[in-house]
Amino acid sequence: MASLFQTPITALRGVGDKKAKLFERIGAPTVGDLLYTFPRGYEDLSHPIPIRMASPDQPCAVRAIVTRVPSAVRVHGGVTLYRGFADDGETVFPLTYFNNPYIVHVLHEGEEYLFYGKVTFLHLKPGMTTPEFFPAASCPPVRPIYRQTEGLNSRTIQQAMKQALLLLPETVHDPLPEELRASRGLCPLRQALEDIHFPSTMQALEKAKRRLIFEELFLLQISLLLLKNGERGESGWRMTQDATEEFWQLLPFTPTGAQRRAVREAVADMAGDSPMRRLVQGDVGSGKTAVAAALCWQAAKNGAQAALMAPTELLARQHFATLSSFFSGTDVHPVLLTGSTPKKERAAILASLADGSAQVAVGTHALLSEGVEFARLALAVTDEQHRFGVGQRSALTAKGHSPHMLVMSATPIPRTLALMLYGDLDLSVLDELPPGRTPVLTYAIPSEKRRRALGFLRRHAQEGRQSYIICPMIDEGDDDRASVTEYAARLRTEELPSLRIGELHGRMKPAEKEEVMTRFASGDLDILVSTTVVEVGVDVPNAVVMMIENAERYGLSQLHQLRGRVGRGSQQSYCILVTDAQNQEAVSRMQVLCSTTDGFRVADEDLRLRGPGDFFGSRQHGLPTLRIADMAEDLSVLRDAQDAAAALLRADPTLSLPEHRRLRRYAQRTGGGQPAG
Repeated sequence: MASLFQTPITALRGVGDKKAKLFERIGAPTVGDLLYTFPRGYEDLSHPIPIRMASPDQPCAVRAIVTRVPSAVRVHGGVTLYRGFADDGETVFPLTYFNNPYIVHVLHEGEEYLFYGKVTFLHLKPGMTTPEFFPAASCPPVRPIYRQTEGLNSRTIQQAMKQALLLLPETVHDPLPEELRASRGLCPLRQALEDIHFPSTMQALEKAKRRLIFEELFLLQISLLLLKNGERGESGWRMTQDATEEFWQLLPFTPTGAQRRAVREAVADMAGDSPMRRLVQGDVGSGKTAVAAALCWQAAKNGAQAALMAPTELLARQHFATLSSFFSGTDVHPVLLTGSTPKKERAAILASLADGSAQVAVGTHALLSEGVEFARLALAVTDEQHRFGVGQRSALTAKGHSPHMLVMSATPIPRTLALMLYGDLDLSVLDELPPGRTPVLTYAIPSEKRRRALGFLRRHAQEGRQSYIICPMIDEGDDDRASVTEYAARLRTEELPSLRIGELHGRMKPAEKEEVMTRFASGDLDILVSTTVVEVGVDVPNAVVMMIENAERYGLSQLHQLRGRVGRGSQQSYCILVTDAQNQEAVSRMQVLCSTTDGFRVADEDLRLRGPGDFFGSRQHGLPTLRIADMAEDLSVLRDAQDAAAALLRADPTLSLPEHRRLRRYAQRTGGGQPAG
């Protein structure tokens, strides 16, 4: 079947160049891709009911004979209504269509159809308005519904899918070994593809979904484990000199045991035969930057170079300032490279990186740009890993010869999901906060107490402290600018007219966001009204209050990330959750936030209460694209797939056995984002 992924969609009858562009838009440029374009839902037509048994406004199937073909009736507004009648054996009911002149030619009097749609009641009498219909003799028991795009409807996709299935060879090479399928009761691939698109029963559909979900997660795990275990190659930089104790002496504070452990694990990796691939996962404020600095120091003291990439210029500048402070008075001098670095200064920095005189580079995506060359890049570090894609991670390591790689994430993730996200990496966890950090006190209040809360922010501003206010969450795709601007305007004119109010939202240009955050960080603003774009951002130790409107609309982990913007200094800090939610789940989530500041406990509770969707939202970049698996629903299948992948690779680490060679090819293709098959 692999050749079907090289067969253009135009091989299907009725698909020309123009329609092919529409299929590309839904992710199906080839016949193979189309077969892996799964329905978004299904209509169960296998249990028609008499119309008298239908519930109002609930879709249902009704089998009936047309007793009168719809005829045209002009109504107000230039609308033409077409009304006919059908008889289900118990009730004669009206069929109504609008502006559809073709309906008089496709419905035939005396013929039996299956009508599907919502039943409406007029004067207690049932009828159907614009129902779909199928000849009763050839009606499918279950009808797939596909995601559409303008110019390409679900029915057209169905017709193309029927042709694509006919192109499947008699024997479809199955990526799952027969023994594995048998042990888990999974159907063969050909059957799964046929039944996922045109199931004969709902039971057949469930079997097909289970098989394809397992396949997708299993192949992903296999590809990640192959990356982790057997395909790192030989290290270009074995760092045998351990300089970490020398680094700890440079710090103005005592490192935590967790920081020491993470550095020790990474240093051991960097002395090995293969390049390090390690994730340092730590709660907000757990000291990840010091870990990265220790490893940059290690690289420099072994005669090599290190690069640390951050997602924003402000964060890159903060890291540069921190590393410069740590390395002050030593022979290690970091350089900073961002998109706004002046041309003359940039040229000097590029020269110092190319000749090796600059041992540590800190920067943004500018580090990936053409012309940036390193003499001896041995360590690549990415901060806020979920903000970078795998391609950007690889582009940074490509600047050197098999360099070590460290990725850092401030998003606490339960271990099962960490394996899903970062299965190719070893994991270090920073589960201690540095001494002197005071836990953030968290309170949930109803909106009727908002004025008191704003008075609390005013008092802190009068004492020289700063605060964040996160605006009410609005639907994805809406303009978040209005929410922020209106809220900030109300504060300036009504509630807090004497304070300096700034605003930040997703519609602002990057340079505008940087300017606002710089003003807030420097103390020029008392309160920053923002959307969740501040969730990952610069440290502002003087910010001591985080107030979040409509807190019930956010996931626990996201609320915890927002709370982490305060509590960065020595002053007591507070998080105020404004919510009027009464449902038990929302109340439980607020109670968790108020009772703990442990990000890993928060993450576990979020997983238990809401499923893992919060970790896999659209804001998370660089995540694998899943075509059928749903991380909010299929966690148990993920665990099963992880166990199966680990067991198989223990028995055959390189998938070299004859029965596993095809699996290896499919896993390599899946690792690049292409489905198996």
